[in-house]
Amino acid sequence: MEVPWETMDQKNDEAECKAADRKEEGMMKIAVTYEDGMIFQHFGHTEYFKVYEIKDGKVENSRLVSTEGSGHGALAGVLSAMNVDTLICGGIGAGAQAALAQAGIRLYGGVAGSADEAVEALLAGALSFNPQVHCDHHGHHGEGHSCGEHKNGCMGNGGSCQ
Repeated sequence: MEVPWETMDQKNDEAECKAADRKEEGMMKIAVTYEDGMIFQHFGHTEYFKVYEIKDGKVENSRLVSTEGSGHGALAGVLSAMNVDTLICGGIGAGAQAALAQAGIRLYGGVAGSADEAVEALLAGALSFNPQVHCDHHGHHGEGHSCGEHKNGCMGNGGSCQ
């Protein structure tokens, strides 16, 4: 289902307000799609999140959490159950974006590189991300691949993440 960008902007505003409440209390949880120290580039197929607990603007603790086979929009529920406020990821589809926004989770998509460095950059207010990130590979089914083949991200499977 396509979600108009205006609606996504409104949903992100709502998510930002919910996250701001916890941030005002000095606590925050940030999840990053994770593989071998790096930001995994396809949200819907990440096997792990690295979850950072933030207190007073500093990383206090971090741990790896398995998605236990959950994928795409269901991952918003996984993050919500852990009380995650913010997600940093690479490519992500509109449906998953909507699920995150509805769960009150702020999205920083289109990010690549080290997971730890991305979190530090976010805390410093210097994270480079794409507020209009989207993954368009889902329209390419039947053209030589299926959703189960997205291990390496959508760009390697005939789509593009922007």
